[in-house]
Amino acid sequence: MDAFNNFKPVSLANVAQADLSVFTLTPEQEALASQFCTLANRLDEPQTLTALNDNLRTRTFIAGNVPSKADFTVFATVYPIAVKWTSIDQIAKYRHILRWAYLVQNRLIEVPDKLVVNLDIELPKEVKEKKKKDAAGAAGADAKGKKDKKDKKGDAAAAAGGDAKAKGGNQKELTEEEKQKRAEQAKAKKEAKKAKAAANQKPQAAAVPPNPGMIDFRVGFIEKCVKHPDADALYVSTIQMGDEEGPRTVCSGLVKYVPLEDMQQRYVVTVANLKPVTMRGIKSCAMVLCASKDDKVEFVNPPPGSQPGDKIFFEGYDAEPEKQLNPKKKIWEAVQPGFSTNDAFEVTYTVEGKPPAKLVNKKGELCHNSTIVNADVK
Repeated sequence: MDAFNNFKPVSLANVAQADLSVFTLTPEQEALASQFCTLANRLDEPQTLTALNDNLRTRTFIAGNVPSKADFTVFATVYPIAVKWTSIDQIAKYRHILRWAYLVQNRLIEVPDKLVVNLDIELPKEVKEKKKKDAAGAAGADAKGKKDKKDKKGDAAAAAGGDAKAKGGNQKELTEEEKQKRAEQAKAKKEAKKAKAAANQKPQAAAVPPNPGMIDFRVGFIEKCVKHPDADALYVSTIQMGDEEGPRTVCSGLVKYVPLEDMQQRYVVTVANLKPVTMRGIKSCAMVLCASKDDKVEFVNPPPGSQPGDKIFFEGYDAEPEKQLNPKKKIWEAVQPGFSTNDAFEVTYTVEGKPPAKLVNKKGELCHNSTIVNADVK
């Protein structure tokens, strides 16, 4: 409460200048706040609003029980969206965001027109949606299937009756010559149809074997790193990688090998197009490239003067990388065993029949690790 008394609310136009020094956050709260500062750029996406609402379900503010930069950044973005939520369905769906916004506009941020939040409104009970099979749809499909089956039986019976009628009438029986002629005509028709289908078939592009050019290596800058709140072996880093939407959150299993202070404010090489994975509740959207041997691990360092987002590639493999590596194609698993370091601490890719290709930037400047030769790089 003392912190609130010492905080002077800011206007909506000046949220970036808010002095938050009176509020103290834990490293875990800072990491969570950083995540939602990044997500603030994507609040026009329904899934992002849902994630924000779920987060506020058990928290007073975005990072916990005290305000953070995220509350100011996210409020500035969500405010013009929330003022349009007037239907009961919208209010019920985003009830936790509205409760939080009501608190923020009354304690932290001065807005020209406050959100009108009826605290006494009766809302439907909040229920977590579960995917269930649509019983009515299933019953309808079953009934339709039975009807189709019945219709087919009827058609078959009619056909059988027609054949019997034809046989019982005065239909002329075909000669052996006429039967042979009809069979040849049917065969010729079938062959013509097959030839037409083959002519219309588009030639398939030759399959490209896995190669390092498919991997999106980039320079990254670690803005901040904290220990994962629910996993002793993991760090959670906020890494700027040149994306328009802002930095990414990356989980790394480096706690045993790299001191936390060495994870701060430094340049690294990242793998940017791996499929995101959730690690103990935190979504990790990239990987930091490291060299390792035995129990020693160290970063692969980009060339001096690099900037976040700079492209990195192995010589001879400067191609357009895959937008996202398909785990089923095993591209990373196929090429990574060829990554290593040489006696000059240069990172190389070796494939049978070719000299080692070095990891470079567009200027041809080399990437290095620090001390390990013949290291495994991944």
